Amino acid sequence: MRKKIAAANWKMNQDKASVLNFFTYFNSKGSMPSHVESIVFPPFLYIPYAQELNSKSFFSLGAQNVYYEEKGAYTGEIALYMLKEFDVKYILIGHSERRKFFLETHEILVKKLKHVLKHGLVPVFCCGEELTHRHQNRHMDIVYGQLLQTIFQFPESEVRKIILAYEPVWAIGTGVNATPEQAQEMQQFIRQSINEFYNSKVGDEIPILYGGSITPENAKELFSMPDVDGGLVGGASLQPESFDKIINALAE
Repeated sequence: MRKKIAAANWKMNQDKASVLNFFTYFNSKGSMPSHVESIVFPPFLYIPYAQELNSKSFFSLGAQNVYYEEKGAYTGEIALYMLKEFDVKYILIGHSERRKFFLETHEILVKKLKHVLKHGLVPVFCCGEELTHRHQNRHMDIVYGQLLQTIFQFPESEVRKIILAYEPVWAIGTGVNATPEQAQEMQQFIRQSINEFYNSKVGDEIPILYGGSITPENAKELFSMPDVDGGLVGGASLQPESFDKIINALAE
């Protein structure tokens, strides 16, 4: 059975007080759903603080980015070994904001995937189409092309270690989410594409998350879709109360 995953991508948000508030809220709970993997992707500065506050280990820690070289003269970048020192397990790769604002190409994404997999961490790899692609009925071709130029460059043994996140670009931070049917259609297509490229088992084992304006109000319906294995949550993960409701919706 595929793992259910609720991941909080804080992006360039939160401050020290709000990080404290987040973990204080969850630490006050007696337990968390054991069959849901809950992940927090803080800004780099707050990863050590999150590790310190995560006293009940309710959350796994992730990083929003990493550089693909081991170390060296790369001003402003963060090395993987640095992240591992703070118990980071997951690395976000391929988010549309990294592609758009920081011009990350497929070549760069493949280098990051190779680096993360080599060191035994888990990539959470994002894919998704622009609104114009969907209006042109090219959304599946666009997403397949993204997969073909990135994760499909890896052998089956490595692909099995990757978590995917389908994030329609037109739904990220806009307040307009894909309908449950749209999310299911695309995530079923992604799963089938992986199965056809490799074999009938690989895609069935890989968790595929949905990301794009998930809220406590729409989470249950989205998570009821058979190929939606969880969520990569942006704005609604900043407040612990709303992210708690999303985790519980996934746990049902």
